[in-house]
Amino acid sequence: MTYEILKTEEADAVLTVTMDRPKAMNALNTRFFQEMDDLVASVGARSDLRALVLTGAGKAFVAGADIAEMVGMDSEAGSKFSAMGQKTFRGLEECPLPVIAAVNGYVLGGGCELAMSCDFRVASTAAKFGQPEVNLGLTPGYAGTQRLARLVGAGNALFLLLTGEMISAEEALRMGLVQKVVPPESLMPEALGLAKKIASKGPKAVRAVKRLVRQGLLTSFDAGCALESMEFGALFGDEGAEGMKAFLEKRPAKWN
Repeated sequence: MTYEILKTEEADAVLTVTMDRPKAMNALNTRFFQEMDDLVASVGARSDLRALVLTGAGKAFVAGADIAEMVGMDSEAGSKFSAMGQKTFRGLEECPLPVIAAVNGYVLGGGCELAMSCDFRVASTAAKFGQPEVNLGLTPGYAGTQRLARLVGAGNALFLLLTGEMISAEEALRMGLVQKVVPPESLMPEALGLAKKIASKGPKAVRAVKRLVRQGLLTSFDAGCALESMEFGALFGDEGAEGMKAFLEKRPAKWN
């Protein structure tokens, strides 16, 4: 598939993906969902990639869904547009690679929902977060009501969802919506540095950790612990053996 919106760049086993519709503040449309579905499917099968960094061109990470596309929709079309976005974001969440959102500007509505579907978020001090759908007489459509409460708690989630207020990167950090805040000029170096740090770890262990955390959120504690024991043991006969041997021999591990 030829990408019109997503721009990609590879270096040091890290894929940087830039959403590039700056005139539309990178608003999410059908084409975006199609391209992201294709990208996630292609990168998930690649063993040479170790991490993915997602960011936006211009003044926004993503300023929301494309209202120009949505305005003519009826209820049925609106529900389908919501389901399409939910499917895409769920696919990104389930991508085997760790996904870091490098939030560079406005991250509103669908943009905030997109960022929340990444594994964690690094934000510029210039970033502004919000779920302003109620201002349009709408609810979030891409699982924002579900992910936000799980990330920041029901009270903080309802505050953002019901008031439609924008908050600063520092406030998002306080809530737990982002994990790190840096000056604008440091955003991409910081995000790429974290991606490269992750890329230096045992690749199978990294994928297993992501899988265990994601699955654990959807099951009971005991069931999650059982899965952890299985993954833990499986790595003993694999890259874990190399990692432990390298540790005892005081040398860098040689990952496959």
